[in-house]
Amino acid sequence: MIQDLDSLKTEQTSLSASAAAIQSSPALPECWKQQLQNSFQQESMDQLRSFLKEQYRQKKTIYPEKQNYFRALQLTPFDQVRVVILGQDPYHGPGQAHGLCFSVQSGVGLPPSLQNIFKERKSDVGIEISKSGDLSAWAKQGVLLLNAVLTVEAGQANSHQGKGWEKFTDDVIHVLNEKRQGLVFVLWGAYAQKKGALIDRQKHLVLECVHPSPLSSHRGFFGSKPFSKINDYLKSRGEMPIDWNN
Repeated sequence: MIQDLDSLKTEQTSLSASAAAIQSSPALPECWKQQLQNSFQQESMDQLRSFLKEQYRQKKTIYPEKQNYFRALQLTPFDQVRVVILGQDPYHGPGQAHGLCFSVQSGVGLPPSLQNIFKERKSDVGIEISKSGDLSAWAKQGVLLLNAVLTVEAGQANSHQGKGWEKFTDDVIHVLNEKRQGLVFVLWGAYAQKKGALIDRQKHLVLECVHPSPLSSHRGFFGSKPFSKINDYLKSRGEMPIDWNN
């Protein structure tokens, strides 16, 4: 992945050379490469690349694995995005993070926030609480499960905040806001809601609520009915609803 970031950022090269490097990166799908070319010409990406290189040089354990940094974008192509759920940063426990916000790999215990998401899903649309926390099925239907920060050091929550990922994910939100119409943006918690300033609410539906964490879920997350609200909006636009089973 570090090599991918290297190929996606110019090193004293021309704009055209930078674009060619972006096109050659295997980690990011072609549709997203085209939309995010300018992101990889930013100083923040150069700083991020240097930071990650140093973390690996120090033998730090980073989650998720390199090939899953961009998994949310890999599973949900730009032109197929219908819903965006924003998280903060990846889970920092072993075997949990795999590149989708709030999601964990199959066979891993459900983190508290995901347990609460499933409780609200059951209350809202009647789906029983799953043993698996893998939300890939949502992503493949057009639900972009995007963390604001795409990496974290093992055991150190929020350790990669302020290192450059936020500018990149801001750019993801920006291009979706500008070039798509009628998306649903789900902003759970104050951190995600900061991204709301990037969204035109005349073009898109924005659902805001407290975070599903046990620290805040009883202050308005339970009973917020995000799953049915999303599907009601999609159906009002003549689109297929999301199957919220996972």
